[in-house]
Amino acid sequence: MERKLPVTSREFVMAALICIALSGASALVRREDIESSLDIIHEVSTNSLGSLCVTESFRSLSVPLDTLRFEPARQKADLAATLLQDLGLAYHNGLEDAMSKNILVSDPTVLSARVLAMNASTGLLVYCTWWQKQGLEMGGPKKIKENIMELGQKPSTDFPWYEDADSSPTLRSPKFIESPPNVSYRGWWTYPYYSCSARRWLISYSVPIPPPGRMGIKGFLSLDVDISHLEVDQCEAQLGSASTNTMTVFHGSHKCHNLTSQCITKFSLHTSTWSRGRYQCHCRKGFYSPYHGGIFNGSLVEVAWEEKLENSSDSWGSIFQCRQCAPGCHFCVDESPCLASYSWPFRITLLTVSIICVFFTIVLNCYMFKHRKLKVFKVASPIFLSITLLGCATMYLEMAAIFPVLDMYSCIATKWSRHLGFCVTYTALLMKTWRVSLTYRVKSAHKVKLTDKQLLQWMVPILLVMLIYLGTWTLSDTPTAEEIVDNDDLRFKQCTYNWWDHSLAIGEVLFLAWGIRVCYNVRNAESLYNEARLISYAIYNIALVNILMIAFHLFIFPKAGPDIKYLLGFIRTQLSTTTTIALVFGPKVIRVLKGQGDQWDNRARSRGVTASFSLNGIGLVPEEAPEDLYQENEELKEEIQKLAAQIEFMKIVHMEMNNRHIKPKAGGYFTSLNAPMVVHSPLTKQGLLNKPPEEL
Repeated sequence: MERKLPVTSREFVMAALICIALSGASALVRREDIESSLDIIHEVSTNSLGSLCVTESFRSLSVPLDTLRFEPARQKADLAATLLQDLGLAYHNGLEDAMSKNILVSDPTVLSARVLAMNASTGLLVYCTWWQKQGLEMGGPKKIKENIMELGQKPSTDFPWYEDADSSPTLRSPKFIESPPNVSYRGWWTYPYYSCSARRWLISYSVPIPPPGRMGIKGFLSLDVDISHLEVDQCEAQLGSASTNTMTVFHGSHKCHNLTSQCITKFSLHTSTWSRGRYQCHCRKGFYSPYHGGIFNGSLVEVAWEEKLENSSDSWGSIFQCRQCAPGCHFCVDESPCLASYSWPFRITLLTVSIICVFFTIVLNCYMFKHRKLKVFKVASPIFLSITLLGCATMYLEMAAIFPVLDMYSCIATKWSRHLGFCVTYTALLMKTWRVSLTYRVKSAHKVKLTDKQLLQWMVPILLVMLIYLGTWTLSDTPTAEEIVDNDDLRFKQCTYNWWDHSLAIGEVLFLAWGIRVCYNVRNAESLYNEARLISYAIYNIALVNILMIAFHLFIFPKAGPDIKYLLGFIRTQLSTTTTIALVFGPKVIRVLKGQGDQWDNRARSRGVTASFSLNGIGLVPEEAPEDLYQENEELKEEIQKLAAQIEFMKIVHMEMNNRHIKPKAGGYFTSLNAPMVVHSPLTKQGLLNKPPEEL
């Protein structure tokens, strides 16, 4: 069963309008007249004359011809008729020959000319002069002396160019065509006809010459124009390519299937004989045919059309009608697909997982907000944790943007979700790590405090730059989808990559490099709940995953299909985003579920990590009076213990410097467990006893 073809084409409408505009008055010709004329042309061209040239001397067509191209010959005929009428036919018997030979036949387009003189009252032929062009090699025109028209008898109306003015005063018989509007002719043009005697296609112009009164001699002047050199063009008219020898009346009379094929005129340089079907039907763009390579000879198409009308064969619809290519094919030779297929169940599965992850981040954000006063969340700055989850949810939404067949809107959503989500997530994590780095590198006793508000003031300009870049990109050079091919040369759409993408990629790589450096600086930093190290791992993971995915796209799967590319995008999102959530929020949620969310990390405290350092490095620094008095007391106790230890140390050192005979007691401050009972002060070995106190 053949597929139904869409009935829509702007080209066909334009071709019809062009045909109507160029055809002029011929556009009013009936379709039946054009078809009957084409049948006559076909009979003549194939010598299937039948009764023609046996019982008939000519055969007229039913379609008019544009006669403006023969205007010089008509003007000469009107001039000759005027002169003959003014000078009179009765007394200048040699004038007719001069007119016929020297004025009319001398025109290059005129084949023959004749002047008849008849009795005005009886209509009997008195005189006839007939000159006919014999060709250049024959020495010019020749007067026909044969008794073609019997003198003393009425002229025969069998001639296609003759009609008695008395029987038809206006000469508007079926032999003659209507004159163009707003134009005054003395005579009338005939319909094109095939002359058996001349073996040519002719058109004649006839002018009656009225007598000076009721009595006298009336005349009739006629000339024949050879139109065999004209071309029967059945295709649609083309603007800018119209030939001066083309008969526009036959435009659009071809039998090609207009919706699937296009008519191409094929004129032969070796023959000027009129014939039907001098064209080819070429399959249009997006269509093909398994027969004849999609190019059909017009004569065969004409025969198939006649068989279709006679219901004797359906070859016109089955063989000479092109078939539509597979969807998306601009050119094809068979029904092979041109577009890459999309595995929608597979893509829906991956999209479902991504949407679940988005809801999970929203639930996790609500869960964290509910327990934001617990130490495990409070020291990690809940506001930055919320920003991180917001960025992760935005990156998950990229899978929804690249899910359908890509177009301009999906490409815009892809760019925004990918780059903005990355910027939000990565900047939030990096701000927290950068605060740890600044605190960790401080060597003085003065405590550096960076509040969340200060970090947000640094974060907002970074996000603002990204928003301005993406907005300018969208408005000035809107991302669109372009067609690419996969390994099987099947086409599918992918978002374009240009210098906007490359510039942003370079900026993100530099941003990642700075983040990796910050993470490297805090590699030995200790913090409560091991937060700094986990964030560093997350940043390392983001950088590694993005670099690996770029390598996969460019070098390993450069021509992967749409489903493979969608899978790679899903893997990149899960490895970077899900891993980040697992590293940053996993340990915290586990502690809360175990009921340890409001307890300090004893292992970090045992390594000397104070609550003050933890809060200053990766957590919240309240700008008002601290709510947790226990925590503030713990900090003060730690500072007092440090100062007491330093004072005790300096007291012992000064005492030994001023009393060198005092030896350290066993088990004292400077006693080593592995040393013998009598030990010397370590200051003596290091030469410190001889140094003044100022240098110590």
